[in-house]
Amino acid sequence: MTLNRVERDKNVHLICGIDEAGRGPLAGPVCAAAVILGKKFPVYILNDSKKLSAERRYEAQKIILTQSLAWGIGWASHIEIDEINILQASLLAMKRAYDEMIKKAAASRSLPLGVNVEIIVDGNFCPKISAPCTAMVKADAKIPEVMAASILAKTERDTYMNEVAKQYPQYGYEQHKGYPTQAHREAVLKYGPSPIQRMSFKVKE
Repeated sequence: MTLNRVERDKNVHLICGIDEAGRGPLAGPVCAAAVILGKKFPVYILNDSKKLSAERRYEAQKIILTQSLAWGIGWASHIEIDEINILQASLLAMKRAYDEMIKKAAASRSLPLGVNVEIIVDGNFCPKISAPCTAMVKADAKIPEVMAASILAKTERDTYMNEVAKQYPQYGYEQHKGYPTQAHREAVLKYGPSPIQRMSFKVKE
């Protein structure tokens, strides 16, 4: 259940939500987003990104990018995933998303001076960032800011995979986005690993 605005504003002025997309695929990067919505944002457009159609996600993305107080996107490549494992790569992408958000917010002065910000991260772990944060399981179904971060991370990664699909059409990335579908596994076995394959992930199980 989404927390109402009164409950959320008792002890904090603003909330920063952080979430990622792409932990499960066999190929491609993991993408994370950090978002601060502000009190006037139309939270009714939000939901867990997994519960929204692709069309609704991209519609929400446009509103988040134009009406939120601050946002940032961070990535960890398939190479980094293989080097440090998917959990650490996800946390690294989250850190990069948060750092990018802070950098952009400072440049645009979009955040009020001296504002208190509570950081909530979806999942069990927090990235190593320069501010206190709380990890919350299923926050992407409870906290609007995390819902927004989930939507941004998902749409940004899907857009990336759609572009990669044009370079390597034999893998069908525009359909499965690198997730371990039967079609994806068969393509890898037939054509070999793609240039964005996560070599530490098993194609056959």
